Amino acid sequence: MIELSGVTKRYGERVALHPLDLAIPRGRTTVLIGTSGCGKSTLIRMLVGLVEPDGGTLAFDGVPYRTPELMSLRRRMGYVIQEGGLFPHLTARRNVALLPRHLGWDAARIDARVTELAQLVQLPGEALDRYPVELSGGQRQRVSLMRALALDPDVLLLDEPLGAVDPLVRAELSADLRAIFRRLGKTVVMVTHDMGEAAFFGDLVVLLREGRVVQKGPLSELLERPADPFVTRFINAQRSPLEALRAGGPEGGDDAQK
Repeated sequence: MIELSGVTKRYGERVALHPLDLAIPRGRTTVLIGTSGCGKSTLIRMLVGLVEPDGGTLAFDGVPYRTPELMSLRRRMGYVIQEGGLFPHLTARRNVALLPRHLGWDAARIDARVTELAQLVQLPGEALDRYPVELSGGQRQRVSLMRALALDPDVLLLDEPLGAVDPLVRAELSADLRAIFRRLGKTVVMVTHDMGEAAFFGDLVVLLREGRVVQKGPLSELLERPADPFVTRFINAQRSPLEALRAGGPEGGDDAQK
């Protein structure tokens, strides 16, 4: 669906992305994962056309990312930024309706689409007329997803969409998001730093380090056939404290203390 070839990006003296080749498969969920500063957020912003590469090429469904075509390409993408990015002076309904209204949809069509999306993401109807500050964290993320889906895009791009919600809401929202992705069958690219999320959502996992792809493939490949010692270190570092306790036990000795 999206192809990157030899893409690079530099901010001053800092190299954010070294020459990078990547193919985003159609109708699947690709997860970009890595430590802070590895280039994953730069990469997803590049996919949505907000960051221009210094070198290399990008193509969306075979169409190159070029200025004349970029606006029409971006209308085929839905983008959810960290913490939702809702406009605080607009109600949930008006946030979702923003782009359709800008493109000249009539009121009946907009209302029908908003209602359809609220049912899809399981947002209560009364929440549509509240402002973002009046919504819970989970509700704000559901409205952000509705806004991203408003034009029925081919691709969904999500930059750490679950990072600002508490653990209980996160678990519920994760299950709902995955069900929505599977129901819609869209191409999805998600950024996360959490291996659990990568395992839960990802058909393809792309592990980045210092602007380079260390390994990409199904999570099972990263677990069973790591391409680099960093892959194993990264996965092991993501083990939860509870898993570590179970492995070491209360009498785990030196290994548990390590």
